[in-house]
Amino acid sequence: MKKHWLFVLLLMLTMLMVACNSDETKDSSTDDKAAEDDTKGTTEEGGTIKIGVLASLTGALESYGKQTKNGFDLGIEYATGGTMEVNGKKIEIVYEDTETKPEVAVQKATKLLEDDKVDFLVGSSSSGDTLAVLPLAEEYEKIMVVEPAVADSITGSEFNKYIFRTGRNSSQDAYAAAAAIAGKGVKIATFAPDYSFGLDGVKAFKTAAEKLGAEIVLEEYADPAATDFTSNLQKVIDAKPDYLFVVWAGANSPWNQIADLKIQEKGIKISTGAPDIIALKFMNPLIGMEGFSVYYHTLPQNDVNKWLVEEHKKRFNDVPDLFTPGGMSAAISIVDALKKSEGDTDAEKLIGIMEGMSFETPKGTMTFRKEDHQALQSMYSIRLEKQDGVDYPVPVLVRELSPEETAPPVMN
Repeated sequence: MKKHWLFVLLLMLTMLMVACNSDETKDSSTDDKAAEDDTKGTTEEGGTIKIGVLASLTGALESYGKQTKNGFDLGIEYATGGTMEVNGKKIEIVYEDTETKPEVAVQKATKLLEDDKVDFLVGSSSSGDTLAVLPLAEEYEKIMVVEPAVADSITGSEFNKYIFRTGRNSSQDAYAAAAAIAGKGVKIATFAPDYSFGLDGVKAFKTAAEKLGAEIVLEEYADPAATDFTSNLQKVIDAKPDYLFVVWAGANSPWNQIADLKIQEKGIKISTGAPDIIALKFMNPLIGMEGFSVYYHTLPQNDVNKWLVEEHKKRFNDVPDLFTPGGMSAAISIVDALKKSEGDTDAEKLIGIMEGMSFETPKGTMTFRKEDHQALQSMYSIRLEKQDGVDYPVPVLVRELSPEETAPPVMN
């Protein structure tokens, strides 16, 4: 009898252990499934797609960063028809301020990738910041849409396959600028800030201008933080060029000193890219100048730009500025790619979709060139004119430069 009860007791203990192990296996299976669901993330309907945007929201390029931010917000709204969703997935945007410091940009990008688990990176306002972050896109295998940084090296020597750029590069600027002033026997001096934006800009302009027969008689560079450019500009005067071509970005522009030194009265014509509206307000001495523009709200004639101008006026009581359409273009490119991928954020799949992809923007049709992922886009040959009721010289269209005309060389 004792043996019988001992057998029953052992049998009950065995059944209890099996039941416990079954529960543990079930819990483990449930946990594994949850982990798998987390890993899949945005590939299943109902998930969230996170986009991390790096921009100079404070500091010298603050206005550029805020323009990009406004444009990006409007672009997501426009491209999703106001739903802020793609394929049933909510789009969440996380903004980070790079402070226009490469080391800060790396810290913020790492935070976006590791802590926020973003599916895309976008940015940034500075070429220096952007170049510092590019390797992270490759390391974490995430698509990075570059906007508005212009250094040629971004889609050139520092290119990796995860990088796509909606912003134009220095060579596109240069081809537009050279078309406005360069020709056989024309002598040109250049003036630019001494960092990647200025160096790449002048290098590209020199290549384009010399192809048209012009001679670059002086390349002058200044400290990007300087406010006194007298010694630099005196060298330009001494070189006696036909034109002074200026590459500049930021609030500390040289226009007032160019006027004070009466460079144009000395027979030297000024040419540059028409900047943002804040900078245009310092360019009254340059009325009549012929140059080029990346964007001014009256130049493009298309439905996307019309929507942008109208909505921007409603939201901000002002017109969109130089970098606003770029932010919108970056957002549209991401949403269009996600629509084609049915919400899948796998980078390899997106690369296949985005290479050669065309999409409609405030500047018309852009196309990501397959070879280097640079967006080919329209530019504008312009003349600065005084208009009643406007307190700055207005860029007036001379002619639209097609994406084919301003297509830069493949440099990667």
